[in-house]
Amino acid sequence: MIVLSADNIKKVFKLPHQAPIGVLKGVSFSVSNGEKVAIVGRSGAGKSTLLNILGGLEKATSGEVSRPKNIGFIFQSYHLMPELTVIENVLLPTMNGKCTLGREIYLQRAKELLERVGLGDRLEHLPAELSGGERQRVALARALITEPELVLADEPTGNLDSMTGAEILRIFKELSEGTSVSLVIVTHSPEAAAICDRVLRLENGMIA
Repeated sequence: MIVLSADNIKKVFKLPHQAPIGVLKGVSFSVSNGEKVAIVGRSGAGKSTLLNILGGLEKATSGEVSRPKNIGFIFQSYHLMPELTVIENVLLPTMNGKCTLGREIYLQRAKELLERVGLGDRLEHLPAELSGGERQRVALARALITEPELVLADEPTGNLDSMTGAEILRIFKELSEGTSVSLVIVTHSPEAAAICDRVLRLENGMIA
């Protein structure tokens, strides 16, 4: 079953007093249920722009994206709310009114996820009290709290040292094994690409 489909995605940035810049020039690919796909390419190739379009955070100039409604995001810079505790940050995606399982169920799931990523004793800590690796573990738990069909990850190990990054990848692989969650990861890291089933290279605004 196809979980994510991108059909001829184009993105043109129009800047004042400059010629339009075509970043994406017709990107097409699909991701199957449970498949893990890495998108690699040089800096400035449009990888993050593509990921934002796939997740609905940015609009394409043209083209079509088909994806599930229930998706999770993992960002390079974590995007945790500084005034919220660890467990409150994990629970954030359940507070949009579309998640209907009830607070107690999500609270239990959040505790279980944080236990599995090694932060079971840090539930009431604030992000400022955590290391970069610990913040990314919180972000990982947050991305999985609603049991999404698809997770989009933008350079999830980019701000981490190699050892911490490897640990984050190990945890994600462990958490996703045995589930049908699909993953699209934008990365410069060969180690991150290595956990995926397929690697796509973005060159000159298209999949090479």
